[in-house]
Amino acid sequence: MAARRPRSELQGTPRATRAQVEAAIADTWHREAALIVATVARMVRDIGLAEDLAQDAVLAALDTWPRDGLPDRPAAWLTATAKNRALDLLRRDAVLATKLAQIGTDLEAQEALTVPDFVDALDDARADAFGDDMLRLVFTACHPLLSPDARSALTLKCVAGLSTEEIARAFLATEATVAQRIVRAKRTLAEAGVPFEMPRGAALRERLASVLEVVYLLFNAGYSAVRGPEVLRGDLVHEALRLSALLARHLDAATAGAEAAEVQGLDALLALQASRSAARVDAAGQPVLLADQDRRRWDRALIDRGLAALDRAAALAASHGQAAGPYALQAAIAACHARAGQAVDTDWAQIAALYGRLLALQPSPVVALNRAVAVGMAEGPAAALPLVQALQAEPALRGYPWLASVHADLLARLGRHAEAAEGFRQAAALTANQAEQALLRRRADEQAGLA
Repeated sequence: MAARRPRSELQGTPRATRAQVEAAIADTWHREAALIVATVARMVRDIGLAEDLAQDAVLAALDTWPRDGLPDRPAAWLTATAKNRALDLLRRDAVLATKLAQIGTDLEAQEALTVPDFVDALDDARADAFGDDMLRLVFTACHPLLSPDARSALTLKCVAGLSTEEIARAFLATEATVAQRIVRAKRTLAEAGVPFEMPRGAALRERLASVLEVVYLLFNAGYSAVRGPEVLRGDLVHEALRLSALLARHLDAATAGAEAAEVQGLDALLALQASRSAARVDAAGQPVLLADQDRRRWDRALIDRGLAALDRAAALAASHGQAAGPYALQAAIAACHARAGQAVDTDWAQIAALYGRLLALQPSPVVALNRAVAVGMAEGPAAALPLVQALQAEPALRGYPWLASVHADLLARLGRHAEAAEGFRQAAALTANQAEQALLRRRADEQAGLA
């Protein structure tokens, strides 16, 4: 067992103010909630219960930290407290005796684990390969008992820590609908006694498509933050990249079958998109449009990783006699951008063709909107305008800020500046991300000045 650390080191400075405590908890929860829930879920085998225990630990921190001071490692304190409460619950509840037997070996090691000991043990929480608690959490949330929408919503709630409002925006759904999905999903998993573990063989392949989808949703939640002052949530982007790398490293054709190509395709897509992260914001933290980004700031290592994964995806698809899947097609689109040294060198005709293949394979109004953007770049705004206007009747895009933004951009390029200004104002009103609001309002003002 690791040497115990002095109590003073763990507790930090005494008499923290309520504001300091609340700020520390909010920051820690924002960054570490998913790992705390995943770690506790491995013990109690119930995602909903693990969330409740993690929230109990937060309440304990609100009571303890103002008196004892902020711990040097708040995440370790919260995780250890949640685990101790889980142990108390398991000891008390005779109904869970079978679960205690199932995880007896793990509990024997954990029963003696105090907060100081856990500070050292926490560094090993992200074990490699399929001992990874976060990956277990994702596979559990993607159980086939749940509907596809419920799997995605539950994962975004538990892994990304998004609110129901943020998930509703991501799904273009109402908050009430999303909240009901999450509640029903937790209840279904608990009542069925779904084990918190990595599936194997056919069970793994059965869940894999949903796992890939939610890892992609997790990435998107970080790459284009739904609300708040930041354009990017780097913690979510990095977690999605980590999970996709784990999947790509350990799921070959033998274990994942025909889905192995899409595993590589997803890893390629995330790496290629993430390579632009540093260039997506300026020194003031404001978003920078793709055409205006300094491509020297794109991450060459991530581009190389993405292009190599895209090659592996193509080889695996060919070995199974398959065409490229949705993730590989999107990765191929991202590769067109990555290979262009300057924005003007981008092969928009190829991108439009790839979006056409993606739309045929996976019909979606958002994909149709992206294809319209590519058509506008390849053939001019007049060719794209009717495509975008046709999408304004799509119920799923009602309230979608980027439909209004794309429409306004086409109008601006056609010289219809007053209409463009109004369109950018409408788009700004529809997004909750403050940096994106500022960009859209700035573009509205520019067009108003040209009208």
